[in-house]
Amino acid sequence: MRRKARLTERIAAAQETGKLLVLNVEDRHFERANEDKEYLDFKKIFGNNNPTVLEIGCGKGQFCCELAKQDPGINVLAVEKSSNVIIDAAERAIAENIPNLILIRTDAEYLPKYIPERSISRIYLNFSCPFPKKSYEGHRLTHRRFLEAYKTLMAEGAEIHQKTDNMEFFEFSVRELTQSGFAIKSISLNYEGGEDIETEYEHKFREQGARIYRLEAYVL
Repeated sequence: MRRKARLTERIAAAQETGKLLVLNVEDRHFERANEDKEYLDFKKIFGNNNPTVLEIGCGKGQFCCELAKQDPGINVLAVEKSSNVIIDAAERAIAENIPNLILIRTDAEYLPKYIPERSISRIYLNFSCPFPKKSYEGHRLTHRRFLEAYKTLMAEGAEIHQKTDNMEFFEFSVRELTQSGFAIKSISLNYEGGEDIETEYEHKFREQGARIYRLEAYVL
């Protein structure tokens, strides 16, 4: 993707509104970096004590924006590592004046540094990069190293909801979840929609005739 025009200025402007938080971590050893907590104050940034849900890899914000608008009784944190991508989501949230949505630019590896333990009521993983090469499987957002981190963030009764168009990645996710102490309560090998919000990728893949895979999981 080509770098967007005036990206630095646009990111700075979005930060000034408080709608976008840019969380930079200099220490690339994420386990060591996560030991030094800098927890976000949800009550302060959202102005309420409503349940908070987390979308990891929000892309241009179709899902998180619609989710926040449809359910004003929840707070939505949406994470994306690319400034070039998250600026679209941030500018949309600002333009549509969505009060219960905050965008965070950071890597998923550092979420335990910033998100308090047991504070997230649901995690959404929508069309995450499948990293198809075996040597890159540790980067998949359903790899056990991520799942163990998610456990520390998830409140009692919290769930992970995943959608993908990649069968191999979905099979990998099912294995990793079950081997990491999660139970799968709902699974679809040909999800036709209707139960939740359609993402940009979901719409694109559905038009192409691709099969959509979906699951819901919780900690045993």
